[in-house]
Parts: sequence; C-alpha cells; structure tokens
Amino acid sequence: MQAIITGILQGFSELFPVSSLGHSVLFPAWIGGSWEKFLNAESAGESPYLLLIIALHVASSLVLIWFFRERWILLIRAFFSSVPKMITRKNLQSNERLIWKILLATIPVGVLGVLFQDQVGELFSDPFAVGGFLFINGILLAGIELFKKYRIKKELTDSEELSNSQALLVGIAQSAALFPGISRFGVTMSAGLARGLSHAAASDFAFLIAAPVIFGAGILKLPKLFNPEIAHILGPVIIGSLISAICTYISIAFLVRWFRTHTLYPFAIYCLIVGALSFWKFS
Repeated sequence: MQAIITGILQGFSELFPVSSLGHSVLFPAWIGGSWEKFLNAESAGESPYLLLIIALHVASSLVLIWFFRERWILLIRAFFSSVPKMITRKNLQSNERLIWKILLATIPVGVLGVLFQDQVGELFSDPFAVGGFLFINGILLAGIELFKKYRIKKELTDSEELSNSQALLVGIAQSAALFPGISRFGVTMSAGLARGLSHAAASDFAFLIAAPVIFGAGILKLPKLFNPEIAHILGPVIIGSLISAICTYISIAFLVRWFRTHTLYPFAIYCLIVGALSFWKFS
C-alpha cells in the first residue's frame, strides 16, 4: 500500500512545480507511524524508501521521454546531423541548435549533483528543512510571475530563441532542485520565464531538459535495488513504478494544456501554505 500511495504522489508531483522529492519527505513525516519508520529505515546500509523514490523517478522520466517521443527522435537526429556542421562551421537548423541548448542546460545539475549528493542526501530525512525549501519554492514561483508581468517587455514564444548562455543559466538554476522542497520543473520554468519565454515555451523547455536529468540521476543508483539483502522490496517497487508512470502521463497532459493559458500562481500559493505549515510543525 505504501508503494502504491508513494507512486501516486510521485507521479502527480514529479512534474508539477511543487517538488516531488519534498513531498516524498513531508508526506511520511506528516502521517507518522509506519510511514515515518519507512522513511527513516535502513537495510544493508541503504534506505529502501529512497531506493523506491529513485525507481519511481526513473519510471517518470521514461514516461516523459515517451510523451515527447516524436520531439526526441527529431532532436537525436539533429544532434548527429549537427556534429559535422559544427566541424565545418555551417549554420545549424532549429532542432540542431535546440539539442545543444538542452545539453548545455543539463551539464550544471549533473556536475553539482555528483559533487554534493552526500550533503544534499542528508536533508532527505529532515522535514523541517524541506518545509523551509518548499516555502522558498513558493516565493520563487510567485516572484517570477511578478517579475515577468512588470519587467519582461518582449515575450519569446519558442525555447529555441534562447541563447546558449541563457540555456546554461537555466541549467544552473535547475541545480537548486538538488534541495528537497525546491521543484526542478518549477525552478527551470521560472528561469525560462525570467529570460523572456512565454509560459508555454518555458514549460516546453523545462519538460525537455527534465527527462535526461531525471533518468540519468535515477539510472546510476538503480542497480542498488538488486542487492540480495533488499530484494524483498522489488515487488512493491515494480507496482509503485507502474502507478507512478500512469500518474506521470496524466500530469504531463494536464500541464501542457495548463501553461498555454495559465500561470504558476496556484502552485505558488500551495507551496507557501504547505511549506509554512510543515516548517512550523517540524520546528
């Protein structure tokens, strides 16, 4: 049952700008009892709950890639066609430029994630800190909407219009999501909005750069699930992953439509309320 509920929670919160990892910490802490024990349990030197979350992240990333599979096929082809053009200094086409911007945006979080994974991992069992980060996430989402409204004069409708340096800055901003409570999708989309992208274009770029980061981070740790001493959690992990995949697909379809006409404000209000309550409860 815990795997099913966690799968639902992960699937719906992974790509909502509310931090799936933050909710994975706060939900068991709020419920308490066996949930809190599951959060803090260790087996063979590993956290079964953390390994479950990693598997659910991989499931979500695979669905994200599948949802945008036609785009990814074009982008992968564009990557291979762009290499000889870059060597001969020929002009790149739209998708050829975009794939390099996606790669640039994924480098910072990959490097910082490897360097600081142990320090950040210590926050995984600290709901007080997570509540604080979730509150900060709410401030960020609301603040960027105000910034966009009053400071951005010209709106860009295509993520390809970002410069390489702007794409790199978006990637650096994504690194903030290493802290549980800070939403990867939210901070990436916020950085895109700050660079002048429309909500639809910013969410589109956030979807594209989220897939390789989530998949890469999860796949590196997934082999730990096959440790014989924790083999008993494989069944729940598979069930939770299937549930997470279904919920992720529904959430992506919803968000793609949502950001065509709506803003981040509802998510900001939610993060401010839940973050403040959690910060107060676990202080």
